[in-house]
Amino acid sequence: MPLLSVQRLSKQFGVHWALREVSFDVGAGDVVTLFGPNGAGKTTLVRLVATLGKPTSGVIVLDGRPLKASAASVRQGIGFVSHQPLLYPDLTAHENLTFFARLYGLTESRPRIDALLGRVGLAHRADDPVRQYSRGMQQRLSLARALLHDPRLLLLDEPYTGLDPVATDWLNRLLAELSQQGHTILMTSHDLQGGAALASRVLILAGGRLVFAADAASLAPGELAAAYLAAGRVATEGARDAGMTADGLRGAP
Repeated sequence: MPLLSVQRLSKQFGVHWALREVSFDVGAGDVVTLFGPNGAGKTTLVRLVATLGKPTSGVIVLDGRPLKASAASVRQGIGFVSHQPLLYPDLTAHENLTFFARLYGLTESRPRIDALLGRVGLAHRADDPVRQYSRGMQQRLSLARALLHDPRLLLLDEPYTGLDPVATDWLNRLLAELSQQGHTILMTSHDLQGGAALASRVLILAGGRLVFAADAASLAPGELAAAYLAAGRVATEGARDAGMTADGLRGAP
């Protein structure tokens, strides 16, 4: 049984369909990277999995439990990092994590918070207001917040946005470490090379539809880049055929 199963997921905003009949599975311990042009529906999909919205139709199942029926309890197994830090800028790093630990119902959280701040390289800035942090430091603190309750599923929406090469390298090493420790990761990215390097499986959305799905290890050189460019053309042309396989696209399940 997959840890996460997305089944025929659709989301409509007014007359616009952000997602149309998207289906895929994520196995326990997998790292799945979701690519796609701007407006493809990546953020909408991740937010629905994070229980921050309700689908128009379709089902999301986490650990054998449909989110619709048990969102509150299932949410305890999810960690979410948005491309926006979603931190309190006037609080220190330690105060931010203490606040979120209380929201998660964690007791005696100080050792956990100190350990996470050390893990993300912020122990020496734990008592500084977050407004003094660089973009990379805020991203590190957001990851620490998402890991507070030791979630089985970690959702990352464009985690590389605004990061310099040093911060990108740090993030890659941390995500690889988390994967080796058994965390399941679903992330969105525009960074084809970095996103594919960590992934066990890659997906591409275009126009709200899943148009490409492949095991990362099976990709031929240049195949992902060609598929991404083709997906951009699909989005531009407004194609509606979910089974499209032209221009080098593999048929998505």
